[in-house]
Amino acid sequence: MNGPIRLNRRSVLAGGGALIVSFSLGEALADDQSAPPAPKPPGSLAETPYLDAWIRIDADGTITAFTGKAELGQGFKTAFQQIAAEELGVPFKAVNVVTADTRRTANEGYTSGSNSTKYSGTAIQNAAAQVRELLIAEAARRFELPPESLKTEGGAVIAPDGRKLGYGELVAGDMLHVQAQAKSKLKDPATYSIMGQPVPRVDIPAKVTGGAAYIQDMRLPGMVHARVVRPPSYGAELIALDSASVETLPGVVKIVRDGNFLAVVAAGEYQAVKAMRALASVAKWRETARLPKQDDLPNVITGLPSQDTTIYTQSNPSASGTRTFEATYTRPYQAHGSIGPSCAVAQSINDAMTVWTHTQGVYPDRAGIAEMLRAPPASVRLIHVEGSGCYGHNGADDAAADAALIARALPGVPVRVQWMREQEHAWEPFGPAMVTKLKASLDGNGAIVDWNFDVWSNTHSMRPGGAGSMLAAQHMAQPFAVPAPKPLPLPEGGGDRNAIPFYKFPNAKVVHHFIPAMPLRISAMRALGAYHNVFSIESFMDELAVAAGADPVAFRLKHLDDARGRDVIEKAAKEFGWQSGQKAPPDRGYGFAFARYKNLAAYCAIATEVEVNRQSGRPRLVRAVAAVDSGQVVNPDGLTNQIEGAILQSMSWTLYESVTFDDTRITSIDWQTYPILRFDAVPEKVDVHIINRPGQPFLGSGETGQGPAAASIANAIADATGKRLRDLPLTRKRIKGAIDA
Repeated sequence: MNGPIRLNRRSVLAGGGALIVSFSLGEALADDQSAPPAPKPPGSLAETPYLDAWIRIDADGTITAFTGKAELGQGFKTAFQQIAAEELGVPFKAVNVVTADTRRTANEGYTSGSNSTKYSGTAIQNAAAQVRELLIAEAARRFELPPESLKTEGGAVIAPDGRKLGYGELVAGDMLHVQAQAKSKLKDPATYSIMGQPVPRVDIPAKVTGGAAYIQDMRLPGMVHARVVRPPSYGAELIALDSASVETLPGVVKIVRDGNFLAVVAAGEYQAVKAMRALASVAKWRETARLPKQDDLPNVITGLPSQDTTIYTQSNPSASGTRTFEATYTRPYQAHGSIGPSCAVAQSINDAMTVWTHTQGVYPDRAGIAEMLRAPPASVRLIHVEGSGCYGHNGADDAAADAALIARALPGVPVRVQWMREQEHAWEPFGPAMVTKLKASLDGNGAIVDWNFDVWSNTHSMRPGGAGSMLAAQHMAQPFAVPAPKPLPLPEGGGDRNAIPFYKFPNAKVVHHFIPAMPLRISAMRALGAYHNVFSIESFMDELAVAAGADPVAFRLKHLDDARGRDVIEKAAKEFGWQSGQKAPPDRGYGFAFARYKNLAAYCAIATEVEVNRQSGRPRLVRAVAAVDSGQVVNPDGLTNQIEGAILQSMSWTLYESVTFDDTRITSIDWQTYPILRFDAVPEKVDVHIINRPGQPFLGSGETGQGPAAASIANAIADATGKRLRDLPLTRKRIKGAIDA
């Protein structure tokens, strides 16, 4: 044995766990320089290779699966429970899933990019399969039988003669703190009885019955309520504060000020709200006009200094075009618009800080909060609790920092921080504004022979990792500097995500104009740059199809050689009833769009029917039909939920949403000034058709629908009106203006 026996902290803390033994041959093999590097375990097992980081079995047979990812409504908590149960050969309800917690789960960074099942689900699947084989091997040793003669069922290993040993009995002597192997003996997909089945999501009941489902619902014994008084605008300075009258208000416990950070704590929530408003009325701020002109935003964006990088080129001098077309597409700043404004709960006990938060990255957020508090990261624990509505970097991390800073001033007392609606709308990081310019040439056969794509965008992630990414730390008397913005690397990318065409063209060039300066506060929003880039590409493909006199679906297939992509396009077209040369009913139009998310994740094609009221310009999505290929499907119902949600969210962005501002302040601070999709505008029908690929790797699918939905709706509006709109959102006013032009 090489080195000392290592004990699993979780097993020791829980008591009644199992003995853990680990060993390594690393040093013995270190001198063999000729040996090729050992293959890594799949998914997140590569970074966190010990099996008990993913699967725990207690002596009483209790089974727990761990993931460092945060459940945000994607439904992966249910899917991971299915995966673990399937590979372990136990009923679905026999597995409990623990999500992101810096004390209990692996560090899987951020929950983003539709990567949860691809990385964490793969880790759980392979860890569970290897645990199953270890249990079988241990049972074989005790039964004195060959492992292949045994089977697993109902949480036990069973011998041919009927003898059985429960999983809890088997782990009582030797446990699972061993490193994962690079390959696992996964079950044959043909034998699945849990994976691939539409299991109801475990997170839904509390959400639809008014139960305690969200961080906003958390209540701890002795908890107090806090409200932050935010500056009125970016860069505003608190120059005077007479808080004496506020300190005597009913229920007020404490006023916390640190530079430009100002908050009030009260025993009751409404007492905190009243005190916040009173405190805001006596706070005097110095503001500076620093925002750009909104009505000239595209020129502002393209006029800012940029770092230009050619990210793709393809050259075939023998191919030349006879007709050239150009188009420019724009996207405004857009908000997450979370239905529940951000919230967090924090408690400091004996210099140990615990924060309950709906952040999408408990470990990076812990690093930022620890830096802000000037405390060792080990003294800060972050526990993920779902928030009411968000995919991306909204105010969650800021609320967590607010709560930690306030809780430090009230040792031992649980502090709940709840943002107000206007604070969320004004201060959350927005999805960046973008500009794309496209140019393409067609040959005599109506094929694209030359393609040029330029995209201007800020970074698409200013998530924590350092204190400077959080408002509380920026506003302190000794502020932390906002970190320098950086482009996100390909192949996933940020502003250039999906900018490289998935179609095949003889000549192509894609340039990313990365803009470091950020006029408004921005960060990650669902799909990042893919939403606008796919909107641009797929809108332009329709424009080129019209110019070529071709059917839009046939035109796409003509330029696509990826077999799975073609299957998705053909499936969506078939299920929609798409016919070449079709004509929509009066005042209606048909649209189509396709993309493979990030050019490496799930495939999605969407056909839509849109009605336009020519008198008012109001668009109405009548129906949408989607086809998706996400590899091996774990929970078809959960996957359907994701695509349906993506279509509705993208519809809202595409038809309604745009952040507004003057030269000093954000002005879209409520649902009137920042309208979103309402229930009366929900489509009559959304159909999702899944192409399952048993045995194939999991492909991220949570964000695959945003871009195709936007372009499909835009193409349907163009079909209905005969006018092409290229500036998002495609509002009633813009549509009416185009009709009347």
